[in-house]
Formats: sequence, C-alpha cells, structure tokens
Amino acid sequence: MKQLPMSRPKIGIALGAGVARGWTHIGVLKTLNRAGIDADIVSGTSIGALVGGCHAAGKLEPLEEFARSLTRRRMLSLLDFRFRSSGLIGDTKLTELMREHLTDIRIEDLEKRFVGVATELTTGHELWLHHGNLIQAIRASYSLPGVFSPIAVDGRWLIDGALVNPVPVSVARALGARVVIAVNLNNDPFDPAARRRAHEASFPGYLQSAAPVMPEDDLFRELGEQMDEEMEEQAEEAKAAESEMLEEGEAPAVTARIRERLKSLKWKRTPEQELMRRVIGGKQREPGIASVMLASLNIVQDRLARMRMAGDPPDLMIAPKVGHLSLLDFDHADELIALGEEAAEEAIPQIREIIEIMQ
Repeated sequence: MKQLPMSRPKIGIALGAGVARGWTHIGVLKTLNRAGIDADIVSGTSIGALVGGCHAAGKLEPLEEFARSLTRRRMLSLLDFRFRSSGLIGDTKLTELMREHLTDIRIEDLEKRFVGVATELTTGHELWLHHGNLIQAIRASYSLPGVFSPIAVDGRWLIDGALVNPVPVSVARALGARVVIAVNLNNDPFDPAARRRAHEASFPGYLQSAAPVMPEDDLFRELGEQMDEEMEEQAEEAKAAESEMLEEGEAPAVTARIRERLKSLKWKRTPEQELMRRVIGGKQREPGIASVMLASLNIVQDRLARMRMAGDPPDLMIAPKVGHLSLLDFDHADELIALGEEAAEEAIPQIREIIEIMQ
C-alpha cells in the first residue's frame, strides 16, 4: 500500500507588544523565512500587529527601510503632539506613511491569515480584527491609552490590545495553528530596572542615593530642550517687535504698556507648553507622566503575558534580549533587528524538531 506524504502542520506566529522593541519582530520574521519556516497564521498585538500586518501584506521590506531610517531627530519630527484630544500624540504622520504601502488593502484579501488584537474601551473585551481595512486594524491594535486616541471600528472604540493579550498565542491556536511560535519582548530578566536594583543593592547606604534615571529620560530631555529653544525664539521675536516699535516712535505711554505686555509674554508658558512639561518631566528628578505610563505598561504587559501563556503556552517561545533598550528607542532599529535575527537563529533547530514531531 502506497504511503501518502504527510503535510506540514500549520504554523502560527504570535508577535507580542513592546512599543519600539517591536522592531525585533522584523529580524525574527526575516530569519525564519530564510530558514524556510513561513507562518501560515500571523497574530499580532500593538506593534506586533504593525509588523505582522506588513509581513502578511508582503510589505516587510519597506517597513524595515523605514525603521532603519529613523534617527532621533526624525523620530521627534514624526511626533504630533496634541492636547485637545483623548491622546497626547496624533498618529496622522504615521498613518500617512502606512498609506504609502498599505492603501486599500483588506485583511481578508491577504495571502496569509492575519489577526490584530485590540481592546474594546467600554467593555474591556478582547477583539480579534480579522477582516476589514488593514491600516485601521493596525491603528486600533497600537492605540496605547493616553498616548494615541482610540480608533472607532464598527461603532466601537478600540484601544491597544496589549491590555488584554500582549502575546496572542491563543489567537493563533484558535485559528488552527498546530505549531505556535511566540515572540515575547517583555521576558528579559536583565532589564534596566533589574540591573539598577542589583547595582544599588551592592552598595551600603543605597537608600540615600538619588532616584534612578528612567530609561526614556534621554528622549524626554531632548523634547524639553526643543521646547526651551522654541520659547527662546519666541522671546527673541518679542524683543525684535519691541525694538521696531521704539524705532517707529510710538507714544511713551503706549510704548511702556506694550513693553510690559511683551515682557510678561517672554517667559510665560502657554497651557499646552505647561502640560507638555508635566508629561515629559522637568529638570527635577521626578519622572514625567509619560515615563510613569510607559513603565506601568511594561509591568502590566509582563505580568499579563506570563498569566496568559501559563494557561495557553506556545510550542516555542522566542525571547530576544531587548530589556536594555527603552520602549521609545525607535531609532535603535539596527540593533533591535539584529537581536531578533540572533534569537530566531538560535530557535530554528528546535522549531524544525517540533514541526517534524507534529508532522
């Protein structure tokens, strides 16, 4: 009797949340593809949905080019700060970049099965976005509360899926994957906080030491310097206007009133500038609102991912060592992609063994 060839089991890959650390997913996917391990099902949360969606659409290369092109200056220029909406940062510029390559692509038309995970704001329910506009699904999945505004999809407000399922193993499994590979970006025990604690504990009297620097402080310091430069430019403009009026010979009483008015405006922050200072933190050691939000998100993601995967573990977990990089280090794409490639390369023999067993 002729033996029928065994078909390869369906492979699913679950790309976890991690903000800037998500560039690591690019390296993981590239390495697996080179090894002939191509996922049939891609599930992604937050930036995992961005990378996974581009991969499923065959647009991973343009995303990689964009990520590698990001410098600190360009990254700051892409941030669209706003203070009269439900998010501190608008994603208009990011959406424009996605539209260059993902316009009019619908999820159900993709060659690979793709699902982006989001959270319904009013109920807290986990939603799987597996049909409709791809860009809209990606935006909903990365709409971090307080940072980006919620996205309206089918009459519901959706926010970041990391609040309910940071590493969506269960999604890939439910869609029929026999072998599920998880990429967890919040599983590095040697993160900055852990290293600081170990360092402080090795010195007597560490309780009297200064408060630790938050990982995102470098970026926020640059934002603060940018704000100070803008205020200085405004002061120079006010000074120039005062000089011009004096040269034109305005009446002394009028000139005095204008001078006092300009003087009060020179160093007075607008409400938006004052709020921005509180968001990024001032020169004092106390962390800003944004630092606290990001650190809190990291804690929640780590604890929730551990609980979810304890109940529904992947067949293999890839955990790149990215804890030394900040959640906002988008300009470190070269390093992050290389770390993803390295972690995936180490996992390939075990993945092949699992596929052979399941086959």
